[in-house]
Formats: sequence, C-alpha cells, structure tokens
Amino acid sequence: MTSSRRVGAAGAVAAVCVMAFSGAATAQQPDSASIIRLVDAAVKARVDHVAAYTVTEHYTVYRSHDETHPVAEMAVKTEYRKETGKSYTILSQSGSEFIRNHVLKTVLDREKTLNLPGIREASWLTSANYEMKLKPGGIQRLDGRDCLALAITPRRKAANMIEGTLWVDARNGEIVRLEGSATQSPSIFTGPAQVMRQYVSVNGFGMATQARAVSDSFLLGQTVVTIDYRDYQIQLSPAR
Repeated sequence: MTSSRRVGAAGAVAAVCVMAFSGAATAQQPDSASIIRLVDAAVKARVDHVAAYTVTEHYTVYRSHDETHPVAEMAVKTEYRKETGKSYTILSQSGSEFIRNHVLKTVLDREKTLNLPGIREASWLTSANYEMKLKPGGIQRLDGRDCLALAITPRRKAANMIEGTLWVDARNGEIVRLEGSATQSPSIFTGPAQVMRQYVSVNGFGMATQARAVSDSFLLGQTVVTIDYRDYQIQLSPAR
C-alpha cells in the first residue's frame, strides 16, 4: 500500500481535525461539539475507505471467577467485506463443547448479523447512534496516545449498544478504548454484559485489538469472554 493512498484515506479526518482545533488550540479544554465532529469523521473515513480486511481472532472463555484456567478457546479467521459483512473460519478450538457451541458460536453468529449491510450502521460509535459529552479532565495519556474521554449514551437500547466512556485520540478522533455496560441483555437467561474494547491504529484507522465481556447467567454463572485480534490485512477502496 503506497503512502500516498494512506494519506488520501486519512485526508478527511485531517481536514476536520485542523478545522476543529483552529482558533482553539490554546484552549484548556476543547468543546464537545468539536471532538464529536472528529469522532464522526474518523468513523466515516474508516467506513468509506476500508473495503475489506482479514484478522485472526482468539477467543477465551473463563468461568466461576477463575481467569487462570480457560474452559474453552477458539481461534478464527475473520474476513470482512463491505458488500457482504463478516464471515468466519474456525482455525482451532478446545475445551468445553457446550461452551463453544452455546457461547462462542453464539457470539460469532451475532457478529455476523450485526455486520450485515443495512444493519451495521446502527452500531457505529457516532453521534447518530449515541449522545456524546466530553468529560472534564483534559488530555489523558492512554496506550501511548493523547486522548480525550467522552461519556456516551445510546439513543436506543440493545445488547450491542454500550453506555459508558469512549476514549478517542485528541488529534484525529480515532477510537482508542471503550468501557461500559450493554443497555440490554442478549437473552432472558443473562444480564447485560460489562464490556471493554481497545483499539489500535492500522493504516490510519482504528481497529479492535483486545476485547473483554463479563456477564452473569442462571445457567453458567459469571462468564468472561476475552478476544485478542492479530495480523490485520486491510484492503482499501480504490482512490477516486
């Protein structure tokens, strides 16, 4: 991938970044509206320019407050295409067959549905789907990046909609970390999950690198699912 294409792909974000902070660079705390515009522009740039990607995801499940001995694991190759959404190929799996079938495969099936064209737009971390408000405190150093924290509240309740805190890169609005609680349970058998996701910049776009979800259910008790994302290969849309 040439550097000129990467620069072009991030051009919209850079332009908004300059406009948002011009005349306010010396302010102690930028205003919410400027930061929200940056976040929306960063998400739009990712949506517009990432045509496809592959990534290896490693899922681990822990139970009964024991995060030393996993009860099930699964490695999958995930392929995303803008036109069709996500597909999964299981590379390896071990541990409880019940947990793999009723927890991990359920997670994969739900992700497939949520990433279908026409559906995935409702899950984006943008001001169209979330009320956002800049938290006090100014710049915070997080994962080696200067970040600002936003309080986010979904505009609708769903198992994949998170109420909590979103940290974004103060320069360009890229998502760095998300922490909070799902606003709805995925089923009548479990409570809303407590969620954490970390992101890394890949080719100038924020991509998930780690995730963790903690939930309680009548059937399984406390369940912790962690996901590690490795080896992103990103295909950009042709330059226009």
